[in-house]
Amino acid sequence: MSLNVSALRDAFPILHQEANGKPLVYLDNAATTQKPRAVIDAIRDYYQGTNSNVHRGAHYLSDRATADFEAARDTVAAFLNADREEIIWTKGTTEGINLVAQCIGRERLKAGDEVLITTLEHHANIVPWQQACLATGASLKVVPLREDGGVDTEAFHRLLNERTRIVALSHVSNSLGSVTPVAELIAAARAVGAITLVDGAQAVSHFPVDVRALDCDFYAFSGHKLFGPTGIGALYGRRELLEAMPPYQTGGEMIEVVTFEKSTWNQLPYKFEPGTPNIAGVVGLGAAIRWLQGQDRDALAHHEQALLSAAHEQAEAFPGLKIIGNAATKVGVLSFLLDGAHPADVGVLLDKQGVAVRTGHHCCMPLMDSLGIPGTVRASFSIYNTLDEVDVLFQALHKIRSFL
Repeated sequence: MSLNVSALRDAFPILHQEANGKPLVYLDNAATTQKPRAVIDAIRDYYQGTNSNVHRGAHYLSDRATADFEAARDTVAAFLNADREEIIWTKGTTEGINLVAQCIGRERLKAGDEVLITTLEHHANIVPWQQACLATGASLKVVPLREDGGVDTEAFHRLLNERTRIVALSHVSNSLGSVTPVAELIAAARAVGAITLVDGAQAVSHFPVDVRALDCDFYAFSGHKLFGPTGIGALYGRRELLEAMPPYQTGGEMIEVVTFEKSTWNQLPYKFEPGTPNIAGVVGLGAAIRWLQGQDRDALAHHEQALLSAAHEQAEAFPGLKIIGNAATKVGVLSFLLDGAHPADVGVLLDKQGVAVRTGHHCCMPLMDSLGIPGTVRASFSIYNTLDEVDVLFQALHKIRSFL
């Protein structure tokens, strides 16, 4: 299970540069991952040699673009173990969650019903459900965390009841790296008849996801956190639910027949894809997944865990450093605070030494409020990071501590 990290890094052109006169150490992967050359080339090749609108074209370029566009859908379907008709293109996880909240949340919810989420959630998996509850009179219920930053599953089972209509869960916390046991919680939700949605934005780049095995109703992810382009994502939806749902937006490709009196909708998946899509983004996302699937994913996961273990070991020995979130099952995220230092100041001083991290609430303000902190410094690792870069991070933190 050996991994040639140097060769892997060569696939990512952006990593080979300096930041503020220092070799770039990119540790902001939970915000967005970098793109391998295969993705960059696929997008360039589309614009240079294939650029055309998809579907209904009567010429060579449109046929080629459509073939590439739909081949990428097949790639995503295989990646998640879904049927191609169950894969809807979106701008990203946020739009996917909003689509479900608008199309099924408002249809299924009424006064007295409940939507169950967790304290870990990103704003994108809070606000759409808040709005759905406001529009319908339903209530939003929140599962607390354990002290280690994982979801309190016992509290989840206590809060789940016959009034629960929708359960929306993050597979992996973007701010703490905690992995939620979603399969267990989905099974419990299904037992009370609740619809389930999983925010998979932070999961798909770290480990394989099988929506059939999870038995979820919806699963959303973003391309840019999966070594793909920004502005593209996918939503998996269980076929029978997608067929019953009204469309999210209307016009263009999502129609079957339009008259001035009425309109009817296209078949799946096009029913939920109005207008000209992000064709280059779809092509790039397909290339990203094919590239990732061509790697040894077990070796990649082992390497990421080695990075996280090394970072935790140094963090635990670092005077005045407090780790925020120490769940037993985590991906490569180290969130922390330094005594006497604001996270934003730490981020700026790390940047001066070439180390890119993220600071603040990480779009998880309710989580930070529950922890009684304004935010954290977040170093998030990916497959192309090295143990030497972990050392550079802590060397930089020692300099900051001595400076402060």
